[in-house]
Amino acid sequence: MRLTVAPVTLRFRAPVAAAWGELRERELLRVELVGGDGVVGRGEAAPLPGYDGVGVEEVREALESYARVLRDLEGASGGHLLDLCRAETDLPQALCAVDLALWDRAGRREGRPVAPMLTDAPATAVGVNATVAARDRAGAAAGAAAAARVGFRCVKVKVGLGDDAGRVAAVRAATGPDVDLRLDANGAWEVDEAVAAIETLGAAGLELVEEPVHGLDALRAVRERVAVRVAMDETAAQPGALASGAADAVALKLGRCGGLSGLLAAAALVRATGAEPYVTSAYDGPLGIAAALHAAAALAPLPACGLATLELFEGVEPGPLAVRDGMMAVPTGPGLL
Repeated sequence: MRLTVAPVTLRFRAPVAAAWGELRERELLRVELVGGDGVVGRGEAAPLPGYDGVGVEEVREALESYARVLRDLEGASGGHLLDLCRAETDLPQALCAVDLALWDRAGRREGRPVAPMLTDAPATAVGVNATVAARDRAGAAAGAAAAARVGFRCVKVKVGLGDDAGRVAAVRAATGPDVDLRLDANGAWEVDEAVAAIETLGAAGLELVEEPVHGLDALRAVRERVAVRVAMDETAAQPGALASGAADAVALKLGRCGGLSGLLAAAALVRATGAEPYVTSAYDGPLGIAAALHAAAALAPLPACGLATLELFEGVEPGPLAVRDGMMAVPTGPGLL
């Protein structure tokens, strides 16, 4: 098997702000995995240092070590190949790229999309949320109104950035009462701050608040004191988090889970606690978004998934991954996309 790695830089149309920092561009690593049969599988690694603490160079080094491990192997199962890579360097973001390439290669070899290889009756489309990242009231209201006009039924607002109450109120006024409103704090608050903020912002009518605080104990403490549903995101990377039952919902990302196989296993664990999983993007490229759609289709029904992010980039045409009426169609070609 031959594994090759190529860097890709995507630039945002406008800076994207979160509590942990601001993004102007996105560095990804795309991989190709070719076997003796000549079938090419494509994958993508999308580490995000501000979010998961993993850098692009660290992932590149892991992928280069995987290339050496896989060089002389033919005919081994995908699971065995992943186990060999994991034994070399256990880095989920790098393993994700190989896992996606293996699924893509399997689908192309069989002439089938990935979703029906994951489950017998996958959904054909996935509901997604729009993300409002503007830091001023007017910009947030304009973004939310535009999202509602084109059919989004769920809008997410980044909070923990200043003037949260003003922006959230402006977004609710712009969308009207029939659009779900979700907040994402990226762990910006301490427990008491989170409780006070959620009690204030809850007047706008909230579907959930994502990662109001970091850590299992802190999430439990907030959840016990607020009426709004609490979702776990960054904290899901901590040992035991998925089975902890510390949140009402859990945002799952391909990179953190090590790929499609890991994400499906994580979702089963979350559901066993009574919580709801949903699939989100770490501002992935088209391959990552396509793979996440296949996973979400296999897990459906889900809350709105955070996958409508390709339109944030300059020069990236969503094509078959475009959002229509708040839904994204699951790719139907062989492999991932």
